[in-house]
Amino acid sequence: MSLGDEHGHGDSSHSGDNGAYGGYAGTGQTRTRFPEGGGDPYGGTPRRPRSSSRSLVTIVGVVVLLIAAIAFANRGGGDSDTDGGSGDAKTETAPTAASGERPVTTKTGGIPSGFAHDQQGAESAAANYSVVLVSADILKPVRRSEIVQQVFAADKSADLEDSLNKVYSKDFLTKVGLDEDGNASAGSTYVSRTMPVGTTTTSYSDSTATVEVWCTGVFGMASESTTNPVTSDWFTMTLQLRWENDDWKVDSFAQKEGPAPVNGDNKVSASDEISKAVEEYGGFTYAR
Repeated sequence: MSLGDEHGHGDSSHSGDNGAYGGYAGTGQTRTRFPEGGGDPYGGTPRRPRSSSRSLVTIVGVVVLLIAAIAFANRGGGDSDTDGGSGDAKTETAPTAASGERPVTTKTGGIPSGFAHDQQGAESAAANYSVVLVSADILKPVRRSEIVQQVFAADKSADLEDSLNKVYSKDFLTKVGLDEDGNASAGSTYVSRTMPVGTTTTSYSDSTATVEVWCTGVFGMASESTTNPVTSDWFTMTLQLRWENDDWKVDSFAQKEGPAPVNGDNKVSASDEISKAVEEYGGFTYAR
């Protein structure tokens, strides 16, 4: 979700305009409205639910502020290429190429887990966590709690869950067409699926890693009467990871728009086709 003075979910330390993104509610422009004052230092939400009403702009602005805040919560606004640990080395970025390693075969609470304690494992973790953090499940209170507990470092989960619960309030969910449990009405399907396109590690040590994940996805309401139809999106997530309890966990994350290609000439599918696809096609476990 994004609109504003900064495009998409952009970096909290910059502002500007960007009209290249597909737009908010079909406007062709994306503008983020940042509210006055600071936000919860641990708050953060992925961009997905959106509505054509201007009243939602303010709510989305809060969400974007929280996204920006979480990325800097424990770094003091420092350089994103360093993680603050002694002896940490900045790695050279490189295109993602298949390594031949298999994805992890274990899951905890339905989320891939047990990633290797190396750079490749960190990139695999970041890719899989990007999928779940921008999923329809994050809007469901019960499932959201499980996701936060599984994905985030232990000392961040409680504050983050509280922030997400406040942002994804009953009023917010109503505006995007969902009930208080995050479910769509009968005959409608809320869609939010993310597909990582590639990853790159910008810093790595045995205890921490910073990984960027370039993603595409589809999101919106599949319904004949919706004002928020399913559309596509391109964005980049930056995840600060920490090695904790024999696995990689998220310390903080941020999102920004793009890079996005020119839209293709695909024929738009009917809402029932989209709903059927969501039900019939499962997701993947991603490996570096």
